[in-house]
Amino acid sequence: MPTKTALITGASRPVGLGFAVARLLAEQGYHVILTARDVARAEPLAAELRAAGHQATALRLDLTDPASITEAAARLTGHLDVLINNASDVVDFTALSALEADVNAVRSALDIDVLGPWQLVQTLLPLLEAAPAARIVNVSSVSALQIATGLDLRASLRAPAHSFAKHTLNVLTEVLVHALKDTPILVNSVDPGETATHPERGDEDDARPAADSARGIVWAATLPPDGPTGGFFRDGESLL
Repeated sequence: MPTKTALITGASRPVGLGFAVARLLAEQGYHVILTARDVARAEPLAAELRAAGHQATALRLDLTDPASITEAAARLTGHLDVLINNASDVVDFTALSALEADVNAVRSALDIDVLGPWQLVQTLLPLLEAAPAARIVNVSSVSALQIATGLDLRASLRAPAHSFAKHTLNVLTEVLVHALKDTPILVNSVDPGETATHPERGDEDDARPAADSARGIVWAATLPPDGPTGGFFRDGESLL
């Protein structure tokens, strides 16, 4: 049988979630494609996986640049079994109100978290449809629930740009499910939980390693044909 292929966006940091997901999928026999704005940062990670006996490729992909998405897709052939929209723009964790939101930060978050993945799905659709049963995983955040369920109506809206973009990404998940209802493609959002991916910030002492958080994403990426679609999960458990 042909090797399954998985493309992961935002996979350029050794301690990052994207690389942890790529490693787990590679260990399950997938050819993993690690993408990043700067392919020079992704290539050493792909080389590390290849040195361990896995199939891995680095590819330049800038979700804010439509031409980059088109160029990246043109370099892919055959089929794509898994698309993981992991890249994100954490831009405003210090903002505590929608009234404090920097609109430029909101615009950046929407470009990377929503509009880029949307175009990426459109562009890669022929490859996804060529797979027997592709999976799309949108890496979201529990912060989206501040908006989706009104949990924060009596308090300030923390990280408004980030939260709004992740909420909108979850909406995109639902829209894609409807658009792909006549296909075997499953689409889900996943919150990785508090993950220690930025040790330089010094605020993640209680967060879990990326390898632990990656398991919930890989779970959604490898669902069986009767698996859920249109859900929002953490570690395989529904958040809604």
